[in-house]
Amino acid sequence: MEHEQTYTQRLIDLARRLGVLRAGDLKEHGIPRVYLTRLVGDGVLERSSRGVYVLAGADVTENHSLAEACRRIPHGVVCLLSALRFHGLTTQSPFEVWLAIDRKARLPKVDYPPLRVVRFSGSDLTAGVMTHNVEGVTVKVTAPARTVADCFAYRNTVGTDVALEALRDCLRQKLASPDDLYRAAKARRMGNVMRPYLEATIT
Repeated sequence: MEHEQTYTQRLIDLARRLGVLRAGDLKEHGIPRVYLTRLVGDGVLERSSRGVYVLAGADVTENHSLAEACRRIPHGVVCLLSALRFHGLTTQSPFEVWLAIDRKARLPKVDYPPLRVVRFSGSDLTAGVMTHNVEGVTVKVTAPARTVADCFAYRNTVGTDVALEALRDCLRQKLASPDDLYRAAKARRMGNVMRPYLEATIT
C-alpha cells in the first residue's frame, strides 16, 4: 500500500513538474504504467491526446498545442504562422503547429497535434530564437523580428499579405525596431525584399 502511494505521488509530482506528461516518461522515472491508467480512472490525470496527459484542472492555455508539440519534439522550434500567433502578430489561428527542425533530422511521427514541418539548417535554426515556459514545457519560438523575416522568406507559402500584416503589427506593437527587422531580414537573406516594405511602413 505504501509502495502504491509512493508511485502515485511520484507520478503526480512528475506531471506537475513537466506540465505535459508523455506515457514514455514513466519508464524513465521507474513508474509502472498501471499507475497512469489508475490516475486517469480516478480523475487525477486527463488524457489530452494519444500518449499525452495533464493534471486534471491544469491551467491549459491557448498555447497548449505548442507545449504538446515541443514536449514531443524538444529540438523543434515554433515558427512562421504559429510563432506569429504566439507573439500576437496575426488574427489567424493555424490548426497546425508550424515547427522547424534541422534539415537532416528525421521527420517526427506525431499524430497530435497536427504539425507543419519546415526544415532549416545551421544558424537558420538557432538564430533569433527565444525560449519560453508554456505549461511547464520549454518552448523555443522564433523572436518577432525573425518571425517576420521568415514570413517574407516563405511568402509564397504563407502569403505576402500575412507577411506585411506581421511587419506592420510588429512595428505598431513595438515588438521590434526597424533596425531589428532589417538585421533579421539580412540574416535570412531577405534584406532586398523587405527593405521597400519596411521603408514604406516607417515613413
